[in-house]
Amino acid sequence: MYKIKWSHEAKTDVKRVYDFIKQKSVQGAKNVVTDIRNAPKTIVFDKQYSVDEYAYECRKIVVRNYKILYIADFKNKTIDIVAVFDTRQNPDKLSDLSIER
Repeated sequence: MYKIKWSHEAKTDVKRVYDFIKQKSVQGAKNVVTDIRNAPKTIVFDKQYSVDEYAYECRKIVVRNYKILYIADFKNKTIDIVAVFDTRQNPDKLSDLSIER
């Protein structure tokens, strides 16, 4: 099992997702956030998910309309979640992403 670490930026991203969706449905917001939080637990090997086309140092998992960007260190058995990005936004915003580990 890998230790999953969420960066401050990724936690903030998830909070924004929750706050936005809860305006329409609290239960819907909880469901989406649960799916986002559970997705990294499905990572079992380092090349399982593809390299992100905008943040090359990251791999990505797509959950619903959200891209979870992560860096895996399988030697040390850690997965660092660096950001959660709404895929409906302009992908150029990812160029401003600062990778915090």
